[in-house]
Order: sequence, then structure tokens, then C-alpha cells
Amino acid sequence: MNHAQKASAFIRDEVRTDWHNQAVWHLRQKRDLGAGSVPEWEELRNLASAIKFHALSNLDDYLVQFEANARANGVQVHWAATAEDHNRIVYGILAEHGVKKMVKSKSMLTEDCHLNPYLEIRGIEVIDTDLGERIIQMRHEPPSHIVAPAIHIRKEEVGELFHKELGTEAGASDPKYLTEAARGHLRGHFLTSAAALTGVNFALADTGGVVVCTNEGNADMGVHLHGLQIHCMGIEKIIPRAADLGVFVRMLARSATGQPATIFTSHYQKPKPGGAMHIVIVDNGRTEHLGRADFRNSMKCIRCGACMNTCPIYRRSGGYSYGHTVPGPIGSILTPGIDMKKHSDLPFASTLCGSCSDVCPVKIDIHEQLYKWRQVIAEAGHLPASKRWSMRVAGKVLSRSGWYDFFGKLARRALRRMPRFLVYNRLNPWGRSRELPEPPKESFKEWYKRQKPAP
Repeated sequence: MNHAQKASAFIRDEVRTDWHNQAVWHLRQKRDLGAGSVPEWEELRNLASAIKFHALSNLDDYLVQFEANARANGVQVHWAATAEDHNRIVYGILAEHGVKKMVKSKSMLTEDCHLNPYLEIRGIEVIDTDLGERIIQMRHEPPSHIVAPAIHIRKEEVGELFHKELGTEAGASDPKYLTEAARGHLRGHFLTSAAALTGVNFALADTGGVVVCTNEGNADMGVHLHGLQIHCMGIEKIIPRAADLGVFVRMLARSATGQPATIFTSHYQKPKPGGAMHIVIVDNGRTEHLGRADFRNSMKCIRCGACMNTCPIYRRSGGYSYGHTVPGPIGSILTPGIDMKKHSDLPFASTLCGSCSDVCPVKIDIHEQLYKWRQVIAEAGHLPASKRWSMRVAGKVLSRSGWYDFFGKLARRALRRMPRFLVYNRLNPWGRSRELPEPPKESFKEWYKRQKPAP
């Protein structure tokens, strides 16, 4: 199924669609308030964009510097070229320490690498400790949003799930009650696990440390309770200096949820006494994407989710309609690079309104890259035959003034006279949810010629 088909399935539930739209848009409204509270917001965007551009342009040097400083801190650094390499490395670390149960804080990288099932079939239990992640783990679903993974689920559904899995009261839907139940449930897993794994928001080249931003403190809880800690990061998470961090910390939470900052901004730089700290640095297609000049800018992404919260398509089609780990506008840029033919429909799941680019804290030209992907996909021959031929015909008509005038007049007459079922039928997906305006009797060009005074 392509994006349009999955979106059609999602919007059949009109109540859920409206609720999802409002919930995600609420995050966008909070983002506007948060950004508006910082007078120098646009200057911060320019600075953040410049820092990321510099870091990506010198990524090889900064990665080597980061590795050297991390090793000097007593950290064990691993390099993974692929998702399989990443999973094998993490499993090897856990097996070496005899770990049979691990707690994990939110990490889109490990979702992308499918780490959980990889470990589970090898006998290691993985407990996601972010509340939203734990909810979808219990439901055996992937995240539908990179910041709010369970935003598509209503509190009543969470109540039913917790009643089944945790023994809470039947029919309970009070968020405070459900959160307290989850806290008690997760505390037990924290205490009975033997290792902790986290994602990484930022990696500091000049210190060799990693920074993890959370609102629930679950990353801290896991790391502080266990001697074995693992941090998994994509190569693009590097920033040059600790002094640069303040720029991104001020923008990340405001762009994601409107908060001035995440509740916990945690720095991990060296292992605890008697413990071990591992950092796994992952490529998994990032170098290849970095080599695409037209799309390199998207590697600046700091995973705030602002583009999803503002996108009219994502809000009304849900995260699962995109068919990959990172949905929404930024995902529609990154995913075709993985498999262009399979995901050729995603760049077309956009109005190209530019709102995603407007809210991006690091000034990624998202809508322009989506437009560029459309051209690349068309040139590669991955457009559906119907779209390919219709665009070819339209191109010929639009490029010839006489043809344009003739077919415009023909279409206006036809639409006024033809039976309605010829336009609005099952064979025309466009007409299923749209209504054409009343065709004018003449074109603007005809009207202008008639109004123009004689010389």
C-alpha cells in the first residue's frame, strides 16, 4: 500500500482523524508561543543552521576528534556501517556482560535499526521506559511520531491497555492515575534490569561526551542504576563544541513541545567507577545521503518533530501512512534515499505549502527538497503510469498557447454540460473528496481581451 491508500484507511475513522489533527496542531501552537518568547529566535535559527552546516562539512574530522576524546574519557567506541552492524555490536556488548534484560530510553535510531526484535529473538528482554514508547511496545506498534510516539492513541485506549496489561481499574482514563500506574510498573523493570541503553541528541566533539534530552528522567534512571550503559547515535549528531550546545538546547524543546527546555538535559562523559560506557556510532546510509548535494541539508535535522506538527498532510493521515520510522515532511526526504522505488510516493504526500521549512529550527529547506525529490523520481521513471502520461500531456498543453486556449475552452464547455457521474466516479480518485467550482463562461485571457480598449 502506498501513502495515499494508508491515509485513506486512517481517515475512515473521522473522529480519530479530527482528534489526531487537533492534538498535533496543539503542539504546533505551543511551539509558536515558545518561539515567540525568544526575541532572537531567528538569529538562533541562523546560528544553529550554520553550526550544523559547518559540522557536516567537516564531519570526518569531528568524528575522529569525538572518538579520541571519548576514548580518553574511558569510553569504548564502536563504529557501525549498517543497521545489522549496530544490532550485532549492541548484542555483543550485552552478551559479554551476561545481560538478559535491558531498559531503553527513546531512540529513533534503534527503532530504525529494529534493535528490539533483534535482541528479543536472542533471548534478551528489552523494556522501553519512555511512557509513550512503553505504550506502543505493549500494543506491538512502532512510534507514529518521533517526539510523541503514542500521540495517535486516546487516553481511553491507554486505560483499556493498562487494565489488560497492568491490572488498573477497568474504564480508568485519568492521565494522572494512568501515569502513576506506569511509573510503578516501570520502576520494577528498572530495578530488575542489568543494563541501560539511550539514544543521543547531541555528541560533543571537543569533550567526547553525549547529551540526552528527556522529559521523564527515564534515561537518567536507567544509566544511574546500572553499571553498563550504551549510547547509540547517528553520525549526524556531532556538534563541534560544548559551547554550541546552548543554541540547540534553547531551540529543541521549544520547537517540539513549546517548553523552554526539556526537564532533563543529561551529559554522559565517562563510565561510572567499576562500570562500562559504550558509544555506538552508526552510519546506516547517512554518508550516502550526505553525498547527495540537493538533499545534504536535511542531515541538519535535530529530530524536534516541528515539521510534522505543522504539516496538514501528516496531521490528517497519521504517522503510519508513511511506512517508515521517521514520518512527515522530513521523513519524506530521508526515506526515498533508502529505497527510491519503494518510497517514491512520499515526496508527493505534501502540499508544498512551506510551513515545514518555516518552523524548522535549523532552517532545512524541506519543501524545496520535497519538490526536488519529485523531479528525481520522475527522471528515474518511478512515477505511476497514469501520472507519468497525464503530466506529459499537460506539459505539452501548457507549453503551447494555442493548445492551452483550445483545451481550456473545451474543458469549460464539457464540465458545464457533461453528466456529473463522468467526473465523480470510482475511477477518479481526485473527485472522491473534491468538488470543482462552477466553470466560468470565459477565461481570464478572453475577458481581458474583451475589456481592453481598442488602440
